[in-house]
Amino acid sequence: MFYNDLMTVPIQISIQQARRFLLAHHALWPPRALPGKAGVLDYLDRVGCIQFDSINVASRNADLVLQARVKKYRPTLLESMLYEDRSLWDGWDKVQSIYRADDWPHFAPHRQRMLEHYAPQLKPGGKLAVADQVREAVRERGPLSSLDIDHDERVDEWGWGDNTRAARVGMDVLYAMGELGVSRRINTRREFDLVERLLPAELLAQPHPHSTLDAYHDWHVLRRIGSMGLTFHQGTDHWLGISHLKAPARNAALERLLSAGLIHPVEVEGWSHKTLYMRASDLPSLEAASSGRQPSRKAAFIAPLDNLIWQRDLLEGLFDFFYRWEVYVPAAKREYGYYVMPVLYGDAFVARMDPKLDRKTQVLRIEGWWWEAGVDPADGAMRRALARALRDFGRYLEAKEIVLGDKARPAPGLREILEEV
Repeated sequence: MFYNDLMTVPIQISIQQARRFLLAHHALWPPRALPGKAGVLDYLDRVGCIQFDSINVASRNADLVLQARVKKYRPTLLESMLYEDRSLWDGWDKVQSIYRADDWPHFAPHRQRMLEHYAPQLKPGGKLAVADQVREAVRERGPLSSLDIDHDERVDEWGWGDNTRAARVGMDVLYAMGELGVSRRINTRREFDLVERLLPAELLAQPHPHSTLDAYHDWHVLRRIGSMGLTFHQGTDHWLGISHLKAPARNAALERLLSAGLIHPVEVEGWSHKTLYMRASDLPSLEAASSGRQPSRKAAFIAPLDNLIWQRDLLEGLFDFFYRWEVYVPAAKREYGYYVMPVLYGDAFVARMDPKLDRKTQVLRIEGWWWEAGVDPADGAMRRALARALRDFGRYLEAKEIVLGDKARPAPGLREILEEV
């Protein structure tokens, strides 16, 4: 249906087709259907990486991403894949991210860039000369956090904040360069070990798979398009983390990928925004999402840094849903709340939820709930779907109780939904 001989002729799709393709691509059509570890790997095969963020109000972003997709998900699943069987890697892609460990060789350009950037400071007399001490301490003693390094000198450069311990910065730099890897996380504290003790020798011995910078750009731009499903070529945030990729290099990579038939231009009917791009390998998914056979409508709570909402303009244009993460907005200027999550029902966003988990009492408090304009809170099918989603969300967090906060109590129908949980 969507294939054409001239690869540069845009594929025409409706807004509904675009929505459903994106939701299917992001394993949300329907949500919470992927099976365990195999499901996590399948999802990462589609999107490449999951953004990691340490803020933990109800849960951390990576876990929130997976709870919306994996059936009966618990955080111990991700921990075991990262820090026990090492099928996943705690590294860098768009920003700090989680991806398949097998992808390690592809990120050699990033590690080389970090080496070149920090090398002058690692030399004797440099502000990060402590890195040698850090490396040897880890080699001799095994996994360590920066608190285990007896070195109190402080530095204030490179974005770590003023007066940061040099041992911590040195450890992070060795991590960025690929000498150290995260052995495990204990809340927000990371323990590092030598990469050769964390990843298989045969993986570390693999040569850099891209013979030129252009070839690397082609691989990473194609991967990043898959991270989103549909994307603009304009903008900067959704292209972050691709080494040495300025706008001219990005445009050149897109042209090469188009010429090779690896990506397709897409235009959404009735939407005046510029051309989007998708991977050619995702065309069968577009076909399937456009068919008449659709899953039953279910509800899910979407993480603030979910791949689906990396492009806020796309989210607003296709779903008529404006979203801003207000973590860094002063409290007095927030429109909604500190850690608000979009609420998905079927192929539409119907509300916003501000959850907070009290870890002493294991009570999940919905601080605020805001229905989108035009949504009918009395819709019986939607209420049942939301009740099931809240039940599953509470079980995921091991919450003993779910209660409503002051900004949630006035929401029409929410108390009734909670009674069905």
